[in-house]
Amino acid sequence: MRVTKSNARLSVIVSPASSLQTLSQREISYLYDASQGDLYEIFRQCALAVLSSGSDIDDIDDLASEYHDFSINVIQQERGVKLELLNAPSQAFVDGEMIKGIKEHLFSVLRDIIFIHAVLYKSTAIDSDSSEKNTDTVFNILRNAGVLIPQREPSLIVCWGGHSIAREEYEYTKNVGYQLGLRGLDICTGCGPGAMKGPMKGAAIAHGKQRNNSGRYVGLSEPGIIAAESPNALVNELVVLPDIEKRLEAFVRCGHGIIVFPGGVGTAEEIFYLLALLLHPSNAGQTIPLAFTAPQSSVHYFEKIDEFIALSLGENARSLYKIIIDDPVSVAQSMSLVMSEVQAQRKKSKDAYFFNWSLTVPLALQQPFTPSHENMADLNLHTDQSPFNLAVNLRAMFSALVAGNVKAEGLAAIERHGPYQIRGDANLMNALDDLLRNFVASGRMKISSQSYRPCYEIVS
Repeated sequence: MRVTKSNARLSVIVSPASSLQTLSQREISYLYDASQGDLYEIFRQCALAVLSSGSDIDDIDDLASEYHDFSINVIQQERGVKLELLNAPSQAFVDGEMIKGIKEHLFSVLRDIIFIHAVLYKSTAIDSDSSEKNTDTVFNILRNAGVLIPQREPSLIVCWGGHSIAREEYEYTKNVGYQLGLRGLDICTGCGPGAMKGPMKGAAIAHGKQRNNSGRYVGLSEPGIIAAESPNALVNELVVLPDIEKRLEAFVRCGHGIIVFPGGVGTAEEIFYLLALLLHPSNAGQTIPLAFTAPQSSVHYFEKIDEFIALSLGENARSLYKIIIDDPVSVAQSMSLVMSEVQAQRKKSKDAYFFNWSLTVPLALQQPFTPSHENMADLNLHTDQSPFNLAVNLRAMFSALVAGNVKAEGLAAIERHGPYQIRGDANLMNALDDLLRNFVASGRMKISSQSYRPCYEIVS
């Protein structure tokens, strides 16, 4: 690696440490060509986010402005591929050497954004009108990233929660992760800060105490999220899925249990995605343990979520999860004890431990939702439909709010056309307004929440 320092920016050439070490000449050619085309800008943004790991910037425009002179180029050569970084953030280096974890993440971004599009799916569209093909896409991306490990017994606990949380909530996520790690469980999160980092940090300490050298800290992201939320340093398996829908499917296909901590609209999106799946009749026999948990000081958060779920989806939806307050040991024990049930269910259905093939993910939850003002206004947010269909539409609505808060396309749309307009049943809209106001008042929308300007309007 060649390094030149200038004005707290570094220019470097780096080689892959793990991902993309063995490529054919044809694959290298495809990779180089793709990096010169339409994918370049999103690749550049995601690479910059990885190199800025540890920053408290969650506005993609602010990050782009600070590092406007950053560029990244794929170098094509006979023995493989290298990356040239110009004016890279110096915080990604120690004494002139790139931090190994950041280097791994950088080539994971190259693999998932450029290589997946350029090589694995060069002749076929990633998006499909077939549920089976969409699932196959998720499987192939995870397999290519080395995340699917045969013969390993169920142990991967998905942890969802906000990137913008109070210190007490963050410490609580660490305590839960610590208890999970003591019981030999691994962690999968959205890979960012806050409730995505805390469980990994706690589990890493516990794995160390238990002399567990094979602990897994899996981070699943997508381009619009990772460009605004850098992966935390504890992630040792990073995968960037093409869109939020495939990211959500990856969570539920490879995870064995799910814990939800307090968060904002992104966490609400994840909750309603999973509830939609569990409310689908085809998934009645699925064993997916789900727990909502928070410290005592944040009990109000899940009271509000629980009330909104009851109003919108009904009592059956409330039976699909348990709420555990201020008890990390009980949370970890509940997950540890049910792993044998997950294993038995997978054996009974002749399913893989590493990928839940028997789970039905309907096309309505796989097709990407474009967060436009028109699509937002057209969402059916009325209660005269099945709980499954309403959950699907609420998931899409929360997804659009995530885009309006942190994603480049959403921020640009709000700047051009003003806030999204949300319409639906009066009672449902009143409850939604109360929930979102609570998120804003609690600073759960963005890290820079003091200057938060709502990206939505609820229209009666």
